[in-house]
Amino acid sequence: MAKLIYVTNMSLDGYIEDERGVFAWCPPDDEVFVFTTNLVRSVGTFLYGRRLYESMAVWETDPGLAAQSELMADFANVWQTASKVVYSTTLATVSTADTRLERQFDPAAIRHLKATAGSDLTIGGADLAAQAFKAGLVDECQLLIWPVVVGGGKPGLPTGVRTDLELLDERRFGNGVVHLRYRPLGR
Repeated sequence: MAKLIYVTNMSLDGYIEDERGVFAWCPPDDEVFVFTTNLVRSVGTFLYGRRLYESMAVWETDPGLAAQSELMADFANVWQTASKVVYSTTLATVSTADTRLERQFDPAAIRHLKATAGSDLTIGGADLAAQAFKAGLVDECQLLIWPVVVGGGKPGLPTGVRTDLELLDERRFGNGVVHLRYRPLGR
């Protein structure tokens, strides 16, 4: 069975964006970028909320990004190779290939997808991930913690649900970022 993995960047105080909706506090860094590319390289499907999908779609819709460096070309290729499912009630269409639009998050459909997928899935977007946590669907949580306190904004982890976690791995990067890999207990 494929795993559903929540992967996100967050501030030390637990936010994925600040109070203005900005996440520019996690600037590009080659070491972290290569690590992230390798982290998602084997993913077969990305599950996204609308805002994250719109931010990530440029990896296919803007060929200038891939032309900037070999590292960026590699990530663009990895991103384009995977299927995408976008959950949105407001998005009219999707702008990328191999992308399906869903109007609502259906835990039973995700269980079926996990059971039939040939490779792991990631889920991104704090609101969408919160629904997956609440439904008990998240098999791993991989957090890239950036050395900044933003003081408020959108929490990277769900509120109102308790999930006890077991630390599986950790890694420190030269720029102060820390990667933490957890598994919910009982999985």
